[in-house]
Amino acid sequence: FWLKGAFGTDSGPLPLPFTMGIDIVAGGRVKTKKRDVKSENPYLLLLCKLYKFLARRTDSKFNKVIFKRLNMSGRNRPPLSLSKLIKFMDGKDGKMAVVVGTVTDDKRAFEVPELKVCALRFTEAARARIVKAGGECLTFDKLAMRSPLGKGTVLLRGPVKSREAERHFGKAPGVPNSTTAPYVRSKGRKFEKARGRRKSRGFKV
Repeated sequence: FWLKGAFGTDSGPLPLPFTMGIDIVAGGRVKTKKRDVKSENPYLLLLCKLYKFLARRTDSKFNKVIFKRLNMSGRNRPPLSLSKLIKFMDGKDGKMAVVVGTVTDDKRAFEVPELKVCALRFTEAARARIVKAGGECLTFDKLAMRSPLGKGTVLLRGPVKSREAERHFGKAPGVPNSTTAPYVRSKGRKFEKARGRRKSRGFKV
């Protein structure tokens, strides 16, 4: 736009940029907090596509949860050991265990019952033991064909909070009733040993 009059010169009016504002309601624009899978694994990307379709076109909450978990970061898809799998599937005959993550072997589990398990990945030893016991290891595309609504399944998850880093989160170490581990450079006589927990170690709260 050209503004004439007061802004004019001998050679003519000065060109001024004219930008229009946006009428935004108090609180600003609504941002969609959509999480997309960051992995470049083509199989995982295809699974996300498949379960996004199933979550949208079916009323099954199972599919919505699976889609959400497939989109999660690796940290939020912790592995589940074979011993935990056996424990959780006890008394659930005829049902299929579904784990959005890796199923790992556990040498502490001596006997493996017949299990039907669907997971993103199996370690070689875990797969061999499940198959040897007469069980079945499935992928999520097979599960979508066999049970598109998630009927007859038990949805399981690995221990999300069992990372070493989680020990340091929470109330500050030394505060009353805190079980949070302090960040100590090293373990040993010369380094912090239960400081704030007893009188002989600095102080007791």
